[in-house]
Amino acid sequence: MAASPADLITSLAADPTRSFALIARDGAETVEVLTGPIVDVDLLADIPLTAADGSPQEVLAMVPYRQVVERGFVAHDDGAPLRCLIVDERVRIPSGDVLATLPSEDVPLADAGFDIDDARYAEIVRTVIRDEIGRGEGANFVIRRDYRATVDADPRIAALTWFRALLEHERGAYWTFAIVTPDHVAVGASPEAHVTATSDGSESRVVEMNPISGTFRHPAGGATAETLAAFLRDTKETEELFMVVDEELKMMSAVCSDGGRITGPHLKEMSRLTHTEYVLRGRSQMDPRDILRETMFAPTVTGSPMQNACSVIRRHETAPRGYYSGVAALFTPTGRGHDLDAPILIRTAYIEEGRLRVPAGATLVRHSDPYSEVAETHGKAAGVLSAIGAIPRAMTSVAGVDEDDPGSAPRRLSEDPAIAELLASRNSRLAPFWMEEQSGPSSAPFTGRRALVVDAEDRFTTMLAHQLRHLGLEVDIVNWSDADASAIDAADLVVAGPGPGDPRSESNERVARLKHIVASRLSSHRPLLAVCLSHQVLAHHLGLTLAPLSAPHQGLQLTVDVFGEDAAIGFYNTFTARVMPGVTALTPSATRTEAGEVEVEVAASETGDVYALRGSGFASVQGHLESILSRDGLHTLERLINHALA
Repeated sequence: MAASPADLITSLAADPTRSFALIARDGAETVEVLTGPIVDVDLLADIPLTAADGSPQEVLAMVPYRQVVERGFVAHDDGAPLRCLIVDERVRIPSGDVLATLPSEDVPLADAGFDIDDARYAEIVRTVIRDEIGRGEGANFVIRRDYRATVDADPRIAALTWFRALLEHERGAYWTFAIVTPDHVAVGASPEAHVTATSDGSESRVVEMNPISGTFRHPAGGATAETLAAFLRDTKETEELFMVVDEELKMMSAVCSDGGRITGPHLKEMSRLTHTEYVLRGRSQMDPRDILRETMFAPTVTGSPMQNACSVIRRHETAPRGYYSGVAALFTPTGRGHDLDAPILIRTAYIEEGRLRVPAGATLVRHSDPYSEVAETHGKAAGVLSAIGAIPRAMTSVAGVDEDDPGSAPRRLSEDPAIAELLASRNSRLAPFWMEEQSGPSSAPFTGRRALVVDAEDRFTTMLAHQLRHLGLEVDIVNWSDADASAIDAADLVVAGPGPGDPRSESNERVARLKHIVASRLSSHRPLLAVCLSHQVLAHHLGLTLAPLSAPHQGLQLTVDVFGEDAAIGFYNTFTARVMPGVTALTPSATRTEAGEVEVEVAASETGDVYALRGSGFASVQGHLESILSRDGLHTLERLINHALA
């Protein structure tokens, strides 16, 4: 006879050696109870999807942030294990039955507060904007702080109590969960699915990512269509979402043969907060563990470009992250391998050694207000803390609650016609290429040509490579440090890619390597396309002045004249090449290089900021034609390649 829900919950609470997970997925009316032994492994490839007898097995893996070193990125190493729960028993219980059996007494907390006070966090925000974004290190960065307290209760009882509280008082979560393993408890209500990979019966899997960004903190008395509309019109919040979509499309382009397609935007409505989100979808034949590795971790909790974001996090966060911004990855056997469901570990409370920790971060962009970002961390932490009773619950903050009938189901603000229209209007700015089915052009113009894309530590190169393939080119991507002379010489077209940093640097090895690639390609009179940082390097090689912008163009869409055609292009630059206002061409004597005299045509603003260059056998662009913000990107890319190859 099967154990009753009460007996099962009682046994989980009573046995300190037993590991388990409770999971309530979005829209489900049941709670999944997973139990089994624990195995800690070193690498994602070591996650044991196959049992000793060769049969497939289900695994729930807690992937810590430090695992990002598998991608060659840096992180503080706190030793947090890549912990695997090998599922030997799975039970589904109706949510109502689970609520009826879980403990509900308050869990006493003491010595509560943020480890970094508001003033200090605001100063960190200013520093990141000035010294990182303001010096070209990236478009946005997420810096977190931790709410901490002492827990005076058995961790297992606390986990079950808080899981119940989250089920009762939070809404809109993708996963609500409690994961209890030796010496570690994680309880949360994550709004965001990082990546899923689902078999549809074919040889490939449908991969989805769900970038969520932009945070509307519900005002006292609850959110209304009017207050939400003001948030949706906010430039900072809109650009923040576009930037993380770009960053996740980089990942999708790396794992999906069709590059990925975006749908949305949608609203993620929760108890105290509402977020804006898109869904990205593509197809992949990769092992789900490899898909997870190539998508570590979400830019919504790290920043972009991803590699440099990890360096910025290590510079400005003095304590390791543990599992914050990692994922809980559930690998479930199917007839064709394993499906993957991996929510981001945010809005989560952790208990270790009798201490509660609730990490919360804010996305810092070029026009962030320090104390608004302080408030955002309070709001994100409060979503968990109020639900578990650590701070007073403010039920009136729930969006759409009918004050005359507070027990009724909240109405969805996304169903308001004005809100729906505001959301839909965002897409008018975006590139159709990433929103429509990418069946390929009727006649690919560059079929039979080979392109080598040099990655300068910004994976926009994966999106760029996908567009180049769409135009018929055969494409290889090579890291800047591995781009040897033979590979460069063999390519019909070299695409020197974007990257973070100061193009004027004399000591940066990456910039120095780009200078060498650009110079050698020009001197051999072989076709070259240079993008963003490499465009600046090319401009400097041609004798143009480089200077910082008065305000960074990180995630900014501009409509500019590119050699006689207006084009809406997305920009992610802090530095620019400059010419005298009104210059459209440079005489040979003004552009003398080591290769001799070079004639250059210039596309520039009225103030002299250079948007694009072209000459015999080369072209360059300051913006990112591959970005979702480049509505005219694919056409402009084809024009520039045509010129370089001509």
